[in-house]
Amino acid sequence: MIDQLLSQLSFVDIFNGLVFITFTVCYAYQLYYVLVVLTRKPKKIEAKRNHKFAVMISARNEEAVIGNLIHSIKVQNYPQELIDVFVVADNCTDDTAKIAREAGAIVFPRFNDKEIGKGYALDYCLKCIWQQYGDEGYEAYFVFDADNVLDPNYFREMNKTFDNGAKASTSYRNSKNYDSNWISAGYAVWFLREAKYLNQARLTLNTSCAVSGTGFFIAADILEKAGGWKWHLLTEDIEFSTNAIIDGTRIAYCPTAVLYDEQPITFQDSWNQRFRWAKGFYQVFARYGARLVKGIAVNPRGFRFACYDMLMTIAPGMLLTIVTVLFNLAILGLSLTGHMSTGTMVATSASSIVFCIFNYLVFMFMFGALTTFTEWDNIHSTAGKKIRYMFTFPLFMLTYIPIAIVALFKKAEWKPIKHSIAVSVEDFSEAKNIEKL
Repeated sequence: MIDQLLSQLSFVDIFNGLVFITFTVCYAYQLYYVLVVLTRKPKKIEAKRNHKFAVMISARNEEAVIGNLIHSIKVQNYPQELIDVFVVADNCTDDTAKIAREAGAIVFPRFNDKEIGKGYALDYCLKCIWQQYGDEGYEAYFVFDADNVLDPNYFREMNKTFDNGAKASTSYRNSKNYDSNWISAGYAVWFLREAKYLNQARLTLNTSCAVSGTGFFIAADILEKAGGWKWHLLTEDIEFSTNAIIDGTRIAYCPTAVLYDEQPITFQDSWNQRFRWAKGFYQVFARYGARLVKGIAVNPRGFRFACYDMLMTIAPGMLLTIVTVLFNLAILGLSLTGHMSTGTMVATSASSIVFCIFNYLVFMFMFGALTTFTEWDNIHSTAGKKIRYMFTFPLFMLTYIPIAIVALFKKAEWKPIKHSIAVSVEDFSEAKNIEKL
């Protein structure tokens, strides 16, 4: 009896220990990223000349916000003759197209209820540009979401990155509605952490970054070689990043180019969006995971780590937490129903579940607090809310667990998120001045 108990207890402990060691070994490098960011600053660069860019905006019923984005592009500290704005009004039933035209954009209406998603809309926009404006000599294409607002120096700073040889680059993603509630704050902190403690570290270490949703450019020759926007999975941004790294294209990061993004404020919208992201990550992992593993072995040295980093980004690491919890719940259930020894076994499994969830919450709190304090001046909110949302951030991240589980089994469809927070670039400048006072 005692030997059987020790055997069962040993099995549970070994399983939990192996999962913990695996997770630690796989993601420990991100702790090194934090050290890099805190001790080293990115190299400053300058541009020798200005380049010509095309802006692509995919918009579906975005009449409330698209005018502010285009306005923020039109008031850039960058020659306006070198920026052309194109909007694909994707299956719109409102005045998005009209408002975009009045704001100074070139609009391509698109009506297609079969190929639904941002990737298809961007491909349509790109093909229209090539057909109608192919002789304009665009050197790179920027991608923004309709709810974005840009800092006035955005293009000037991104031009420096492009002029220094980058074939693709992402930018500093801030939030225009951090203080709406704990949900929008959770998003904001996550994206600030991604910009600061992932992409900035990658930039400093001269490895490849990853584009995330909005606020990036891709060189014209990359898109021409691809024959258009060929990335159509649910997370087309991560698919592009993965494909680029496998092909040996380094994605840069510009920490001085600031973009403000609107975040969902209802849990239903947040669930739908993050459910699509989770499903999209599974799709990318299934399609490109084996090629990333191969890339770790055969790519040039600089891209071996980039392949590993991207593999860890798209790998379902959340499932390790889920598997550990489910495994210990199963052991707990078997013990309580008499199929396994009780007593110590119950205590071991119960403590393992608590330990797993507690560690996850503590880890998320530490990252959230670190990000909040180091990016304090860039977060537009009161000190009280910044402190409060440090404690709700781990809870926001905890809700990813049921989302990740459901995404394993349920089919995902592209569901648009309604944007309604109309904020101009001048509003942010005024807010900065008030905060300084």
